[in-house]
Amino acid sequence: MTLRVVLADDQDLVRAGFRVILGTEEDIDVVGEARDGLEAVAVVGRLRPDVVLMDVQMPGVDGLEATRRILGPAGADHPIKVVILTTFDREDYLFEALRAGASGFLLKNSSPEDLVESIRIVARGDALLSPEVTRRVIARFGTPSPSTPSRRPPELTDREFEVLVHLARGASNAEIATALYLGETTVKTHVSRILAKLSLRDRTHAVVFAYEHGIVAPGRS
Repeated sequence: MTLRVVLADDQDLVRAGFRVILGTEEDIDVVGEARDGLEAVAVVGRLRPDVVLMDVQMPGVDGLEATRRILGPAGADHPIKVVILTTFDREDYLFEALRAGASGFLLKNSSPEDLVESIRIVARGDALLSPEVTRRVIARFGTPSPSTPSRRPPELTDREFEVLVHLARGASNAEIATALYLGETTVKTHVSRILAKLSLRDRTHAVVFAYEHGIVAPGRS
């Protein structure tokens, strides 16, 4: 399966560099480019790629607003993953990108190997941003309940709720399996069901959901 990618960045050299790097991969095809957010929305709407590499600071419509438009109701018929390109000096950008539906973040000074792997990671439905970093962003900018965790969402079983709590605390599938005495395959199944039942894009957004609904509070372990 070839992953179709759109590059959105206002710097021609950045896009050219990404295209060269990705052009060496047999399973990745750069199908389009955009110089600003408005153009990105149009290109994505026309080409329907699998993954968009999206810069934040672009003239006119920025990457955050473009992400909102791309991942809004109009894009529901064809799931698209957006990876935000960032220098990581603005955590508020990261949080807003999560709210907009982005699946992860990539440092602009990342290695070519990380760039390639980021596309594969989000394409298969995993979170590119580590749960620990996601939790740090949410703890600073989110507004979950600071008191007791909320009750279990009615859509989830007791076991799924337990998995969600561990997931939100940054645990990997292997760590969740050990903590709950389950097999990793079983944990993966629970995670998939949690995402489906709560209409979440990926693990990153499961973390966001847990913090925003007071299931896990900032600073708690």
